[in-house]
Amino acid sequence: MSKPKPAPLPSGTVVGGYQIVKKLAAGGFGVVYLAEGQDKQLVAIKEYLPSSLAERSPGELTPRVKPDKQPLYRLGLKSFFEEGRSLAQISHPSVVSVLNFFRENETVYMVMNYLQGDTLQDFIVTARDLKRDKVFRESTIRSLFDEILRGLRIVHQHKMLHLDIKPANVFITNDNKAVLLDFGAAREVLSKEGNFIRPMYTPGFAAPEMYRRDGSLGPWTDIYAIGACIYACMQGYPPNDAPQRLEKDRLALSLSRLRNVYSDNLIEVTEWCMSLDPLSRPQSVFALQKELSRETERRYTKLSFSERLKLQIETIKTGQKA
Repeated sequence: MSKPKPAPLPSGTVVGGYQIVKKLAAGGFGVVYLAEGQDKQLVAIKEYLPSSLAERSPGELTPRVKPDKQPLYRLGLKSFFEEGRSLAQISHPSVVSVLNFFRENETVYMVMNYLQGDTLQDFIVTARDLKRDKVFRESTIRSLFDEILRGLRIVHQHKMLHLDIKPANVFITNDNKAVLLDFGAAREVLSKEGNFIRPMYTPGFAAPEMYRRDGSLGPWTDIYAIGACIYACMQGYPPNDAPQRLEKDRLALSLSRLRNVYSDNLIEVTEWCMSLDPLSRPQSVFALQKELSRETERRYTKLSFSERLKLQIETIKTGQKA
């Protein structure tokens, strides 16, 4: 039986001068609240509260952490605080704005702009359910990721990595702006220390090096995730996760199904981003931006008879295993 998650702060609680309105979301590493500032402005507040390390009963403010878990809790706390400090220095429309960050109740709170809209994940599920040939138009994918990459490039220039790029962490506001949410610095630090219980990655979007303790992480790690997000926008589903791909890689076969639906260039860019070898991927966001902007090369190659046959056989095999 899994242990209960720490209780969120109740509505009406005041932290750092902000009044909690309600809980918006909760994950393995924290809780996000809708709150109101003293100027009555609505904000989102993220509280560091790793469910594997901390407990909290309803009505309590301060998390309880067992003595043997204190060093790991403190390490994640420090990383979360540093993440808030770094993000507060970044001002870009495609990166979530951190307005304030503070320590209280023996934890840390990060105050961000409250955005209204839906995640890219919501849009993918809706579009997929319409069962059209294309989940998204190619022009939509290119303009969306051009926007996201502009923000990611600034993040990398500040010597930060996102480490959890996925459709659920790309927010599309009501005025059609794409914003990167939920950076994973604390998550990554905790995963490298001790025998941590929960997986630190999102299957399908996490690069192979994230599954290894000695994996060298860099801009290429976020770029793998960008490729996986583009794949999800084309297919409607995430790609196979990295360990599966290392055993038997079906990425090229899956992408070949999209020939004549999306351009050769977009398919090649996706495959390039998702190379299993980090050194075979674009090494910088700029290199990827340059390639993604080559819209003029919109060739659409049809599948040959033998390729169509191979795909049919593979589809039958997959159906039999399911």
